[in-house]
Amino acid sequence: MFGVVIIDDEYVIREGIRKTIDWDTLGCEIIGEAEDGEEGLEIIRHKKPDIIITDIRMPGIDGL
Repeated sequence: MFGVVIIDDEYVIREGIRKTIDWDTLGCEIIGEAEDGEEGLEIIRHKKPDIIITDIRMPGIDGL
């Protein structure tokens, strides 16, 4: 299984990504979710995901 982290400042977008994709079929599992870049960076450091889906424009640290 590939670990996936979703980072976006809009809850609706995070929820849409989480719910509309059949992660199991793709061999993926969502291991973390963050609402800004700083929180996302902490999750990335601790969980070490294989895939990161991130918004580019966010308050604080951007997705790039």
